[in-house]
Amino acid sequence: MSDATLHSTTQDPDDFAVQIADQVESFIVAVTEVAKGDEPDSAVPFLLLEVSQLLLAGGRLGAHEDILPDERYEPDLGPEPDVDDLRERFAAILEPIDVYSEVFDPYEPRKAPVPCRISDDVADIVADLRHGMAHYRAGRTTEALWWWQFSYFSNWGSTASAALRALQSLVAHVRLDQPLPELDGLDTDQDLGEDALAEEAGKVMAEELGALGMRPVADPA
Repeated sequence: MSDATLHSTTQDPDDFAVQIADQVESFIVAVTEVAKGDEPDSAVPFLLLEVSQLLLAGGRLGAHEDILPDERYEPDLGPEPDVDDLRERFAAILEPIDVYSEVFDPYEPRKAPVPCRISDDVADIVADLRHGMAHYRAGRTTEALWWWQFSYFSNWGSTASAALRALQSLVAHVRLDQPLPELDGLDTDQDLGEDALAEEAGKVMAEELGALGMRPVADPA
């Protein structure tokens, strides 16, 4: 991959930082609003839209050359903002469909899927993004970009990608009128092998999903 592919030298680094920060802040604000539960029937399609847009920022960070912080050690940001309330709100909104199965690394052969939660994913993503935003608002732009890029590779990129697949699958099942395999009883504390997970996924969950009455949201673009 050439340097030209990794980073366009014609783009002002400050412009890049502003654009990434805008996308990060937009995601945090949007999912915080969704978590209020005012429109629970549009929560899934809204999350699908927001996670998709966030991953565009992630892709830009991933394609960018390595960003190095100005200081060797990360400045102390103080206590991390609590995301437990956000996690619990989404768990309540998504309760029938919160748990899904995911393979962490598609390049590791014969890895059994593991149970995950969309509510956990969203809260973890927001925690990573807020950490970088604290640097950005303190004027440490390079530190913010470094953190967002590093955590994209190490955590929130794969987490958002997994959540996006789950959300897209939910919307597709509803729009195509295809009942979902039931994951009721599949718990994130369980350590399921492939056979057990396949058995759990063989049950039907159509009534619970239909009760959500999911409807699309208007694209703000």
